[in-house]
Amino acid sequence: MIDVEAMPYLAQIPGVQAARRPGEVALWFEGRATSFADLEKHANQVANGLLGLGVKPGERIGYLAKNTDVYYEMLFGAAKVRAVMNGVNTRLAAPEVKFILSDAKAAVLFVGKEFYAMIDTIKAELPDLKRIITIDGDREDWDFYPSWRNSKSAADPGIKAEGADDVIQLYTSGTTGLPKGVQLTNENYRAFFAQAKLLEWSSYGAGEAVMNAMPLFHVAGVNVGILAAAQGAKTVILREIDPQVILKLIPEHKIAHAFWVPAVILMLTQQANIRDVDFSSLKQVFYGASPISEALLRTAVELTGARFTQLYGLTETVGAGTFLPPEAHDPAWGKLRSCGVPWPGAVVRVVDGEGKPVPTGDVGEIVIKAGFVMKGYWNRADATKEAVRDGFFYTGDAGYFDEDGFLFIHDRVKDMIVSGGENVYPAEVENAIFGAPGVADVAVIGVPDEKWGEAVKAIVVRKPGEAPTPESIIAWAKERIAAYKAPKTVDFIDALPRNPSGKILRKDLRESYWKGMTRRVG
Repeated sequence: MIDVEAMPYLAQIPGVQAARRPGEVALWFEGRATSFADLEKHANQVANGLLGLGVKPGERIGYLAKNTDVYYEMLFGAAKVRAVMNGVNTRLAAPEVKFILSDAKAAVLFVGKEFYAMIDTIKAELPDLKRIITIDGDREDWDFYPSWRNSKSAADPGIKAEGADDVIQLYTSGTTGLPKGVQLTNENYRAFFAQAKLLEWSSYGAGEAVMNAMPLFHVAGVNVGILAAAQGAKTVILREIDPQVILKLIPEHKIAHAFWVPAVILMLTQQANIRDVDFSSLKQVFYGASPISEALLRTAVELTGARFTQLYGLTETVGAGTFLPPEAHDPAWGKLRSCGVPWPGAVVRVVDGEGKPVPTGDVGEIVIKAGFVMKGYWNRADATKEAVRDGFFYTGDAGYFDEDGFLFIHDRVKDMIVSGGENVYPAEVENAIFGAPGVADVAVIGVPDEKWGEAVKAIVVRKPGEAPTPESIIAWAKERIAAYKAPKTVDFIDALPRNPSGKILRKDLRESYWKGMTRRVG
């Protein structure tokens, strides 16, 4: 259980745990174990290193690397000097990374070797960047993280954190194609902790092992390690998803809790050796980002013997909102298509276009009010005002409550596509495809996909006399946006359906692909 009074803010977590269990393992990564005492020491060294670089309260610290244990040293170190950790999506293209680092005015960037070449191409256009520090070395012109960290004082800098301080900034795609920085504060996390300690899925025993396989540019990935550290548990971190590594680590570390998206659960069930794995330590699997099929769920429960909990939330709500408890995963309940019931301290409603609650069973927009709703979008006052009204965050998802108080997602108010847990906005993909040789018009929609929930499909109108191929269009898009946003398939059509004002009727385009599906999102 989380001791919220002793650790009200992120900055206090490593120090409290270092005092209570100094020699116990806090982080494990590819054979390297970090004790709670070392986590506190390293976080202090990072904090003093940032102070030495002139980092001031509120400044953003960039992280562009695959998952590593040192991320949490940087996160807690930044919190100790009231700076803000800004994990950058590692799947983005160089122009997208440049936009995020520029928008955040990142003062320091921690970067992994896979992204050195990318940063070389954009660093001249990042005037706010004071220092680049490599996680993997091999660059004489940039600092090497272990050497940089170890040269700093291990004394706590003694800076008092404040509740309104931003501690994490993660970027979510915008409908116009411009990502927005979500400001998550100490108070947001304090509210999150107060709620999490009341729920089974987020309650870890001291010394238990928790698997962190989600990317650290996602709120779910960040939260797994924070929740584990706050409860004295061991976080076992994977650099990236590898089903065989996951299956190996479960018995090796006696993993008790794990967050996996349904696509990862599917991968695991398809491994030939899965029935040879000892799952006896695994108590809980919590999942989100997309629903799970009943058949896959039954298979996963039978193979692992774990209790499953579905989570629904957004970056703007620290990943919190509703949860489908393990008992409701019994098919007899009839709730497997639901994303559950609200967290104890959250108000979740379904409202009409005027913000008024709709009757039970009627579809409307899902809104959430709680202490964990974000402060706002960084430097986007208008977008914040639109998204947060009277304390309620407007999710853009449409759904309904049944008579038992369970929330069901029906469709999207906005046109966002969720593919494998990644948000993709059609306008951004369409902008990348426009200009491709032979393309006269294009619309992008999400279509059902067994593995990813939804897959990105482009529907293209060819220019007269020209014959672009699906392959050429996909390749064109991948040169301009991240590969995961690019269409997986391309269909051709004579003309796109539009309303009188010229807006594309995406609902009409989606209809034939989703016909017969009871749920219109992945």
